[in-house]
Amino acid sequence: MRHGVPSLGALQAFEATARLGTFSRAAEELSLTHSAVYRQVAGLEESLGVQLLTRVRRRIALTDAGAEYAARVRLHLEQLEKDTLSLMTRSAMGRSLHLAVLPTLATVWLMPILAEFGKVRPDITINLSIRTLPFQFADNPFDAAIYHAAQLWPRTQGIKLFDENDLVPVCTPATLATAQGQIANMVHLHMISRPDAWRMWYREQGLEHTPTAEAGPRYELFSLTLLAVRAGMGVGLIPRFLVESELQNGSLVTAHDGTLAGREAYFFSYPVDNENMEALVAFRDWIKRKLGLPAKS
Repeated sequence: MRHGVPSLGALQAFEATARLGTFSRAAEELSLTHSAVYRQVAGLEESLGVQLLTRVRRRIALTDAGAEYAARVRLHLEQLEKDTLSLMTRSAMGRSLHLAVLPTLATVWLMPILAEFGKVRPDITINLSIRTLPFQFADNPFDAAIYHAAQLWPRTQGIKLFDENDLVPVCTPATLATAQGQIANMVHLHMISRPDAWRMWYREQGLEHTPTAEAGPRYELFSLTLLAVRAGMGVGLIPRFLVESELQNGSLVTAHDGTLAGREAYFFSYPVDNENMEALVAFRDWIKRKLGLPAKS
């Protein structure tokens, strides 16, 4: 073992044996001999100082520790396989960029403009993964991220895309009519990540924040809150830019003229080590032009 990590061969032999139930079947899958697989697994147990399998004649069974370890090893081997295939695919396809994005922002803002980038740079593939919480780039396979925060994440560089600006209380026209135009009569939809948003909105309007306003359902994502709003389930506080088109076409309306000022912004950032990555630089500069940001911002 190196730094406490068993050899890949030993882990593969153990995982295959645990999954298939016999050394012989594991040997066949791995194109090894029965004795080679047996030695790998026995050596793994010796190096760990933990019994992973029990052997009774030709039958084997996992110990509790072995079953738990096998499941964990399987996950890591599967991830290693995925990472390897991803690397091979990217190599075959040319330059690529793996972005972590917020789900609602990706759906409403990013996806509609990615097709345009694809026409400008057809040689660059943009891969998207959803992340709703901050993370360390060192622990994740992302080249860059688009996220909502007060400032750039530590140990990264990048650009502010745009301010969140104001959040507006929106609902369907039918919801507004049923509530007789009174927001207090509506079910209030809440964001789990912004538990005080409605309380702050009421305070800024100089209105009483009643227990009824706190009683509505809570959702993790703006996209879920928007779906609930569109389904007529209540009124939600949503960033205006996410619902601007629906407000213009009348499918949604504001339930009150009051707004809640957004205190954060959306950023595109990446590890300092990635600053010269060709695909990243191309995408960053294109986004700047798209948003009318200064070239050196």
